Order: sequence, then structure tokens, then C-alpha cells
Amino acid sequence: MMGPVSDRSVSPRLVSGPKTAVMTPTIANWRPSMRAWIDVHDTITNSTRVVAKANLPLQSPTWAPDGTTLLTSANGSLYRIGIDDPSPALKHMHIKGLHSLGNDRGFSPDGSRLAITDKSLSGKSAIYIVAKNQPAGRPVTGPRSWFHGWSPDGRKIVYSCLRNGLWSIATCTLQDATEHLLIQSVPGGKHLYDGPEFTPDGRWIWFNSNRSGQMALWRMQSGGGDAEQMTSGESADWFPHPSPDGRQICYLSYPPGTRGHPFGRHVKIRTIPENGGTPRTLCRIFGGHGTLNAPCWAPDGRRFAYVRYTQCEGHPEAPRLVNAVREIPAPPTRPEHAMSLSRPGACMKVP
Repeated sequence: MMGPVSDRSVSPRLVSGPKTAVMTPTIANWRPSMRAWIDVHDTITNSTRVVAKANLPLQSPTWAPDGTTLLTSANGSLYRIGIDDPSPALKHMHIKGLHSLGNDRGFSPDGSRLAITDKSLSGKSAIYIVAKNQPAGRPVTGPRSWFHGWSPDGRKIVYSCLRNGLWSIATCTLQDATEHLLIQSVPGGKHLYDGPEFTPDGRWIWFNSNRSGQMALWRMQSGGGDAEQMTSGESADWFPHPSPDGRQICYLSYPPGTRGHPFGRHVKIRTIPENGGTPRTLCRIFGGHGTLNAPCWAPDGRRFAYVRYTQCEGHPEAPRLVNAVREIPAPPTRPEHAMSLSRPGACMKVP
């Protein structure tokens, strides 16, 4: 059931000043007539609220701990939006030195840190931790790493990565930046491992893999070990997100035969019980890559956020994700300010 309460266009507010050219992820074939819609779905009432829409290729909304703010990204930049603002606006968030952000990000359990994936410094994706009241991110992984989740105690992050050319799932202990590989494809094999997230009790890590042929959801003990397949069937299932209460898993489901997780496809958002079972389809949308890549659950555990898109009607080629050079405004000439992360009862502000 779609129950939009608003149809609101929002515009980014960018810093001014000289510009510099950077390589960032963007959507090819994005046309002026296209729109990205940020929706919030309530799993109790099975209703969907339209938070806002924009003519930018927004991706993967993530909740701030206050439960009233979402982070999203577009064309390598990070934005925030207050979902209950009378006139919502995308507000640009500047993080010193990082301007080629992907759509993989998430807050630590206590809300004091933000993990982000960015490729500004090396040209390859790596994970950075931005602490409250700090102007810049601290690198914690090597290149070819994509953030997906925090451990419940906030001491580790879990992510997908390429190590020695092999797809892997790893954790990083943040105190000393120690990486521990939990599972890895075999040399010469074509198995993919992606989308890992901890369950809220810290016992399991859910992920998606094609190790059985079709892309499906799996889980393993948080310390590694044997993996258990949790979905089966003809659909290609990606990006499992355990709910804060641990009772259900939200994920993205592509049509049979889909290769990878492309942008610009008719997809379903589904949930399954924590120990597996019959999937429940909640939404049928035009989306794909960027719809549900990052942790998406609200702190209340009943709502999740996602992005859908207006289909590019009449265009011979579906929109797709590419890397492209773009010009971005340089940081203001005034002294660098720290990014203020949201905390319970307060909105997130960037001076």
C-alpha cells in the first residue's frame, strides 16, 4: 500500500568557492525529467510515506540516531534531510578531504561516529570513520573495501572487500585497525560475497553470495565459520538488513537472472523472519543499486527507508551506475569546522 503524505521537491545546498575536478560515482543517462523519491515504510501498518523527492540520483538513505534525520548521497556528495521538517531541504555535509562518497555508510550504535566509504584519496574505495566534532575522516581499511555494518558494541565494523583479487567479508577492530577475514572466495572461483551486517545480538552476520549459483542471503557466526543459506528460489537477493529487534531481515530482490545489482530495474523489497522462512513482499518499485545498499532501519525498529526512481520512459538504455569526472566546490576559505553528528534529541548540524 502506498500512502504518500507529500510530494515535495528538495534542492541541495552546496558550499561556494573555486572548483576542483574529482572522479565520483554517478548515474549515467540521468535525465532532467527523472526523480529520486525517498520513502519510509512502516512494517506494522504496511504503509509507505513519501519523505521527499529530488532531481538528483539520491542513494541509500540511512537513519541518524535521533530518528528524525536521514543521510543520503548523490554524485559523490553527502546530504542530510529532516524527515519532519515543514519544508525539507537536502543540506550538504562537508567532510574534509572526502568528496567521492559511495552509498555505503552508517552510524555507530551510540551515534558518536559515522563510517563511510570514499575513494577520494587513492581512487579506490576505502572506509573512513568520522568522529563527532572532528573535521576529517580517519582511514581504517585498505583500498577495495566497502562498509556495511557495525558490531553492536561499536568496536568493529564489517564490510565486503577484495583481497588478493578474491571477494571477501572481513571485520576491522577499530582500536588497532586489525583486519580479520571471515570468509573468502577460492582462487579461480567466481563467488561473490557482499552486504554483511551484524544481527543486534552480535551472534550472526548476514550477507549475500552466489556460492550456491543464484544470488541468495546467507548467515554465519560473527567469528566466521560455516555459512547457512537463508533464501532460495529464482530471485536474486541482495543486501540483508537485520531489524533493530532482530526479528526480521529486510532485503532487495531482483528478477531471476539478474547479474550483479544494477541500477534501473523493477525490484522488490522483502522481509523474512530472523531464522528464515517465507519471504513477505512489502514494496514493488523501480530502483536497484542505491535503493537499499546501506543500513536502512529506523531506531524504532518498525520503519525502514529506501529510494525509488522515476523510470526513464522511452529511453533505449536503462540508467546505470558509472564513474565520471565532475567539478565540486572547494571547501570555504574560513577555518575548517568539525562535522556535528546527531545525538538523541538534537538535529545534526554542519556549521
